[in-house]
Amino acid sequence: MTPVPPTDSDPTQDDRASARWSLVSAAVGSRVCFAPMILLFALLVGCATPRTSAAHRSGPIRRADYLAVDSARLYVLTRGTDRHAPVVLWLHGGPGGPERPLFRYFNGDLETHFVVAYWDQRGAGRSFDPEADPQRLTISRHLADLDAVVDHLRHLLGQDKIVLIGHSWGSALGLLYAQQHPEKISAFIGVAPLVSLLKAQHAQYEFVSTEAASRNDEVILTRLRQVGPPPHETFDEQVAMENLADQYGATFWKKLCRLCVIVRGMVAGLVTPWEFRSIHRGIHVSLGAMTPELLSFNLERAVPSVDVPVFFFLGRHDRHADSRIAAIYFKTLQAPGKQLIWFDDSAHNVPFEEAETFNEMVVRVLESVPIRRERP
Repeated sequence: MTPVPPTDSDPTQDDRASARWSLVSAAVGSRVCFAPMILLFALLVGCATPRTSAAHRSGPIRRADYLAVDSARLYVLTRGTDRHAPVVLWLHGGPGGPERPLFRYFNGDLETHFVVAYWDQRGAGRSFDPEADPQRLTISRHLADLDAVVDHLRHLLGQDKIVLIGHSWGSALGLLYAQQHPEKISAFIGVAPLVSLLKAQHAQYEFVSTEAASRNDEVILTRLRQVGPPPHETFDEQVAMENLADQYGATFWKKLCRLCVIVRGMVAGLVTPWEFRSIHRGIHVSLGAMTPELLSFNLERAVPSVDVPVFFFLGRHDRHADSRIAAIYFKTLQAPGKQLIWFDDSAHNVPFEEAETFNEMVVRVLESVPIRRERP
C-alpha cells in the first residue's frame, strides 16, 4: 500500500458548506440509492484538505490521501482538532454509497473529540474508477482494503488501535474485520447493521405489503406486485423496493426536502454536471457486482463472536435493513462487552435523523471502554 499525493485541496470554509447541502442525501447508508439521491451524492463529492506532517506534531489534523491498494486509489479524509485523540474510522453503507458528506455535516462535532477518518470504499465516491474490473468488488477485497486503511491510520497517527463505526453494509464489513483483527480495533459501533440482505429484503417486502394493505393503498400494492417478492438481485428492483418502503418511513422516519438541497447545492456551485454520471455508475456497479454475494451472506453465521467491545445503535422504525433482525443477532453475538441503544425517532439513518443524540452517544459509549491514545 503506497500513499499517493492528493490532487486537490479543501478550503476550511468550504467544509461546512459542502456538507450543508448533503443534508438529505437519503439512503446513503442504505443498500441502494434511488435516482434523486444520486444528485445529492454528487453535490457532496467531498473536499480534500491540505496534508499535514507526521504523527508527532501537535495540533489539529486536516489531511486527504489517495492510497494505492491493489490497482485502486482509495480516498481517505482524516480530520480532528487534536491529532493525538483516539481515531475513529467511518465505514459507509451501500455497497457503493459514499456517506462522507453526510457524516461531515451531521456528525462533524465528533472531530472535536476524536480524529475522524472518512474512507470512500473501492468503487464508491472518490475511489470510483470507471476502468476497474467490477469482479474485484467482493467482501474479501473490501476487507483487504480496510486493513490497508487501518494500517495507514495507525502508522500516520502512531496508535495501536482504532475505533470502527459502520453504517448499514459498513457494519457488516466492520464486524468481519474486527473478528479477523481484534489487535487493531479498540471498539466497534454498528449503526443500523445489515445482518442478512436476504432476510432484510423479505422483511422489507412484508412491511410494505402489510402497510399498503392496511391503508388500502392500491397504488403501492400494484407497484409491489410489479416488483415481485425477494430475492431482489437487480439494481432496479432494489431501488424500487426502497422507494416503496420509504413511503412509509422505513429508511427516513423524518421527511426532508431533498429538492431544496439539490437546488441550493447547484446554485452554490458545489457540484458540476459531469460528476453525476460517475456517481451513478459507482452505485450501480457496486450493487450489481456485490448483491449476489451479499444475498448468501449472514452475519449470524459469519461472525458469531468478536473479541472487541460492541455497541449497536438501532433506529426503532428501520424496516430497510430492519432493526428487529439486528436486535435478534445482537442477543446471540458473543463479545467481551456489548450494549444495544435504541433511537426512537429514527429509521435506517440514525446518524442523520437524530444527529445530536447520536454524536453524544458515540462519545459516551467510547468513554466507557479503554481506548489507547498513542503508542508508548
